[in-house]
Amino acid sequence: QDNMAFTGKYEVESDENYDEFMKKIGIPNDIIEKGRNFKIVSEVVQNGNDFTWSQHYPGGHSMTNKFTIGKEADLESVGGKKFKATVKMEDGKIVADFPNYHHTSEISGGKLVEVSFQISRLLKNLKIKQP
Repeated sequence: QDNMAFTGKYEVESDENYDEFMKKIGIPNDIIEKGRNFKIVSEVVQNGNDFTWSQHYPGGHSMTNKFTIGKEADLESVGGKKFKATVKMEDGKIVADFPNYHHTSEISGGKLVEVSFQISRLLKNLKIKQP
C-alpha cells in the first residue's frame, strides 16, 4: 500500500441506494433530502498509517475523523453518533465497523470508492446449514 495512496480531495460523483441506506441507519427524511442533492467533498490526508478523513458539506458543515490503522480511535458516524472503533487495512481497503453499518474505502482508477452496508440486515440473511 502506497504511503499516501488515499491522500486527496474527492467529490461525490454517484451513489447507489442512498435513500434506502440512510433510512436504515436512522437518518431523518429532511436530512436525507438535503444530502441527496449536495456535492459532498471528502478530503483525506494519509501519512503512513495515520489518517485525517474529513467530509465537507455545503453550508460550511464538516465532520472529521482522525485514526491510525490498527489502533482504537474515537470516530463519528454519518448520523453524528460518537463511537470507538479500530480501523483496519485489508487488501488495500480501509475497513471500519460503525455502530450499525460496515464501511470500506479504496482507491480504484484514481477515484475514492466507498461502500457501506447495514450490518443487521446482512446477519438476518445469514443461513447456515449442517454439513
